[in-house]
Parts: sequence; C-alpha cells; structure tokens
Amino acid sequence: MLAARLGKHLVAIHHIGSTAVPGLAAKPIIDILLEVITHDSSDITSALCASGYQARGENGMPGRRYYTKGLQGRRTHHVHAFIQGSPDIIRHLAFRDYLRKYPDIRDSYAAVKYAAQRDCRGESNVYCELKNAFVQTHQQRALALYPF
Repeated sequence: MLAARLGKHLVAIHHIGSTAVPGLAAKPIIDILLEVITHDSSDITSALCASGYQARGENGMPGRRYYTKGLQGRRTHHVHAFIQGSPDIIRHLAFRDYLRKYPDIRDSYAAVKYAAQRDCRGESNVYCELKNAFVQTHQQRALALYPF
C-alpha cells in the first residue's frame, strides 16, 4: 500500500526494528524504513498522512523524517524515511541482520529490553536510554561485519 502511494519517490521499503527479527521479544509496533529520493517533496508527507500517519519531523535524528500511526491511542507503526544513500539506512539494516544472524546476541538484547521495560516507568525516552549502550556497541560490531 505504501509503495503504491509513494510511487516515484520511493527507492525501497525495509522492515526493521524488533518485529523484523524472528525470536526477539517486541512491542506490537511495526517499524518501516523508507529509502526515498528526496525529503523535499510534499507528496511523501501527503501520501503517508492519507494512509493515517502523523508527521513528526526529524524527531531527534537529523536527516530522518519520522511518521507514526496508531489505533485507539496506541502506536502501531513507525515509519523512518531517509534519503537514498544515508548511512542511517545501512546502520538500521546491519543491526537488524546482525540480530537475525547471531541468536545469542539477539537473546542478550531481549534481556536488555526486558530490563529496560521494567525500569523505564512507562517513559519511552528512558526505555531508549537504558538500551542505548547495548545498541551502540552492537551497531558498531554489525557495521564492521556488514554485509553478512
């Protein structure tokens, strides 16, 4: 559906995040990475908003356009749009594929996620901070090995 709506602006769609890693505990939120030709087109935002997404700007990550979608007050989808060639694309894909390839690392990440969920008191920024050291370390390892 997104591919049809985005048409000529879309280079590729990737499923990222925890739901893209078999065997990894995940919140019921689908993370989608869009590779786009440009962020300058209002067509992209219009297409995503017409599909029920809300534009959130860069949301703390320079070079990204971030969109969210939800149902009954709960987020169900995150879309991360990057311009083709952005190093953030490879960073996301490398980490996803690294967790897919190394089940022991995936399981360690699951333990970190559980602890972060327990300790964050429902604050998403705290949850992310509690996972950050693990994610940063393993993203660097993943990038050093990518492509697998």
